Amino acid sequence: MSAAARLAPIGARVSDARQIPDRPDQGPRGHLPVLAGELVDLIGPQPGETIVDCTFGAGGHARLVADRIGPEGTLVAIDRDPVAQAHFQEFASEAVCQTRFLAAEFSIALKSLQNEGFRASALYMDLGMSSLQVDAAERGFSYSHEAPLDMRMDPRQDLTAEVILNTWTEQQLARMLRDLGEERYAGGISREIVARRPLETTSDLVEAIKAGMPAAARFGSGHPARRSFQALRIAVNGELEAVDAALPIAWDTLETGGRMAVISFHSLEDRRVKRFFNDLATGCVCPPELPVCVCGHEPEAEVLTRRPISASDEETAANPRARSARLRGALKLPEPGKGN
Repeated sequence: MSAAARLAPIGARVSDARQIPDRPDQGPRGHLPVLAGELVDLIGPQPGETIVDCTFGAGGHARLVADRIGPEGTLVAIDRDPVAQAHFQEFASEAVCQTRFLAAEFSIALKSLQNEGFRASALYMDLGMSSLQVDAAERGFSYSHEAPLDMRMDPRQDLTAEVILNTWTEQQLARMLRDLGEERYAGGISREIVARRPLETTSDLVEAIKAGMPAAARFGSGHPARRSFQALRIAVNGELEAVDAALPIAWDTLETGGRMAVISFHSLEDRRVKRFFNDLATGCVCPPELPVCVCGHEPEAEVLTRRPISASDEETAANPRARSARLRGALKLPEPGKGN
């Protein structure tokens, strides 16, 4: 039974197949998907396959994949951001493939698919925040725009950046900045945040961050608020917990021979992805002093990227966000003794 046929019984709502008009490989309003060609090459979508886009965003990657899998293929899109869901409706109206959308954080959506017995030919994730979220100044993701302290990827959740900044203890704030932002001056910044309460806008936060840093550090490479904003965004949205939960569920969702690819944008994400793929690709786990293997452990994956794939100079010039992107991928091997 084909992957598309397996999807049919689980209640997927699909769009009518139709021809996509000629257009650039980008999403709405000139959105440029990061490492798009590299990702598509890595997962190698084929006609008729079922592909899962775990982080749909503006659909830049999805458009390329849809063209490859064609009318017999199915693309399942996941995103918790209502703005992404609106873009999906436009995408689905044009897509040559069948489509389905799940409005949820990706670990929850993937678990739902797994419970339905769903299997994917390939699956990919583009982690972190999308350019749609950054460009919407009123959502508070950017330190470059005056906005409320929000930072929620899902506006329906209660926890916001303002709640964290105005209710967490100084120690909790410092730990967050160190662990999630790798911020060297976490102690000083957290003291300033507490001293300046209540903080209400992104400008309030930027001023507290600058005041909590030594003068020389404010003029180093990059914006002085970059790491703190990253940490706060990750905390608000539980991003690392979601990645940790989603990776094994995503892998279990793949059929034998399935391909999985992940784009990450900072070391906290990339280390998790690298470790996850390497653990899957590990064979014998017996202590080195044993002369022969007694564990019988076989590798589940072939790592397709011994080193992460980075954006070219041309791409980073056109899209500065791509500068920190790292792409890794793996192939799911047959279970021992079961063949293909």
